[in-house]
Amino acid sequence: MKEIDMKITDILREELMILDVKADNKAAILDEMAQKLVDTGAVSDFDSFRSDIQKREDTMSTGLGNGIAMPHAKNEAVTKTSVVFAKKPGGLDFESLDGQPAELFFMIAAEGGSADTHLQVLAELSKLLMNEDFIAALKGAQDTAAVTGILNLAQAQLDAENKEEESSTDVSAADVDEKQPYIIAVTACPTGIAHTYMAEDALKKKAKELGVQIKVETRGSEGVKHGLTKEDIDKADGIIVAVSKNVPMGRFNGKKVVERPVADGINKTEELINLALSGDAPVYTTNRQDEDDASSEDGAGSGRFNFKSLYKDLMNGISAMLPFVIAGGIIIAISFLIERFAGSESALFLGFNGIGSAAFAFLIPVLAGNIAKSIGGQPALVAGFSAGALANTAGAGFLGGLVGGFLAGYVTILVIEMLKGLPKSLAGTRTILFYPVLTLLITGVIMYFVLGPIFAGINTGMLNFLESLGTANLVLLGGLLGGMMAIDMGGPFNKAAYAFSIGIFTDTGDGKFMAAVMAGGMVPPLAIALASVLFKNKFTKTEKQSGLTNFIMGLTFITEGAIPFAAADPLRVITSSVLGAAVAGGLTQFWTTNVPAPHGGIITMVALGNQPLLLILAVIIGSIISALVLGFWKKPVAEEDR
Repeated sequence: MKEIDMKITDILREELMILDVKADNKAAILDEMAQKLVDTGAVSDFDSFRSDIQKREDTMSTGLGNGIAMPHAKNEAVTKTSVVFAKKPGGLDFESLDGQPAELFFMIAAEGGSADTHLQVLAELSKLLMNEDFIAALKGAQDTAAVTGILNLAQAQLDAENKEEESSTDVSAADVDEKQPYIIAVTACPTGIAHTYMAEDALKKKAKELGVQIKVETRGSEGVKHGLTKEDIDKADGIIVAVSKNVPMGRFNGKKVVERPVADGINKTEELINLALSGDAPVYTTNRQDEDDASSEDGAGSGRFNFKSLYKDLMNGISAMLPFVIAGGIIIAISFLIERFAGSESALFLGFNGIGSAAFAFLIPVLAGNIAKSIGGQPALVAGFSAGALANTAGAGFLGGLVGGFLAGYVTILVIEMLKGLPKSLAGTRTILFYPVLTLLITGVIMYFVLGPIFAGINTGMLNFLESLGTANLVLLGGLLGGMMAIDMGGPFNKAAYAFSIGIFTDTGDGKFMAAVMAGGMVPPLAIALASVLFKNKFTKTEKQSGLTNFIMGLTFITEGAIPFAAADPLRVITSSVLGAAVAGGLTQFWTTNVPAPHGGIITMVALGNQPLLLILAVIIGSIISALVLGFWKKPVAEEDR
């Protein structure tokens, strides 16, 4: 990295240090640090900046582990690129990668059009956080002057290291020593400010320690640095792609590639390097060799057909669909409340119901469109959304839309492959003319004349089968759905159960399975909160402080509140949660309850459930079972930690 005039202390100034943090939870400390930026004039609009900080957290927690958190955002309200440093002795729960409390916090506020110098300094700060001596010194600092002194010493060390960095740790193919193994890597995160460079530094340091030559391509806010060449790729003994966003992948076709989230590039460097060198990594394959289409960062898809990619593509579709489900479902629920008081003919009911229904009308097209985009990139969107709309029209329902999304994605790959030989003079018309017309035509014909009618029949048969199930079978199905909600608490099992229930709900309007997943999803956080009250000697002080938060999250159907506990003690927490959630889901079917809305938790149950008392009782029984199993099974914590 070239030497730069700007120093870390230019953006992390003493006026931006908070050594007496008042906050006691994640949201509060983010508010406190953002307000410090506003108070010092570094940010002009609190709400705009704070919103972008939250969006980054929703993508992936910036709790890095080892007691460090690094929330960051690039926003037009930032008037001067700055960093707030805050300390919370004892730490607080920040949903960190290792499940441990965070004690040191660095909030980065980058200008919307940050100059390269700012971005380089932010990259340097990110690398510093991989230095254990630096972190230990900051934890021991008692005042702002001491923090500034530590930063100045660290800056001097960085300047010295940077002068020899290129030759000592970043090796191009032409400079490779044949006697040592050579690997290449790519690191990238959604905002490209912190994790990208931390993963780069961690990989380089571990490679040097292991006697491995390495070259790391970073795709951050500075743009592409140390770009990999074809010679690098051909000569490499192993390839690591540690990213949390789309990056060009077609260049690795036929090579063994270790694909992991960028967080693993920070915390599991030795594992990644060893796997890359072992020869056991899976071979990356794609039918899309054209880098302009296959691997661009504007939404390129996987382009591959294997079970791993199928799951990823499906989850992309479901994740994109969920905001429509939640927003539309809650507004529809509000309309039902209005109907009780104002009647079904009132303008207020019709208006709210129409707004919610408008969002619901997009569910299957959004699902299909985003599955297609995950596979075929941006060119697949037209065919994907249209396949979903055709599934709606044919009555093929959720299943028809799902299959239509995959069809559109792979048709797009086929079309791109067919048009690779077009003259360069016509290259500019591919994305605006040839791709959309041909993909829509092929996908539309297959959906309209073949798959639409087939899946309409399957959909009708499945719904008739579900309606014919007896009580015992319904209880088993309800228990299965409820238990799945608690297995991974927001992960693939949870989403699969929720998607199944949404599919039935959107096709029929029947909310009996929504009752099962809602009850099952509420149990884990409620059970943990209850256990922390009943078994105080089994939980640390920090865990008990999270009890109230988990009560609230459980009541509002936010299963993810239990994730930090599950990460710290997976066997006990997940097992107990699944038991209670399965009981709750089964009871909702035994008592023939119904929730005609896909979200809202206790509020929806009370306001709209056909048997609200029994719904609540199912949740209470499931939560008590989970809490008791967890409480009796869990080992007491040390007295000084209580």
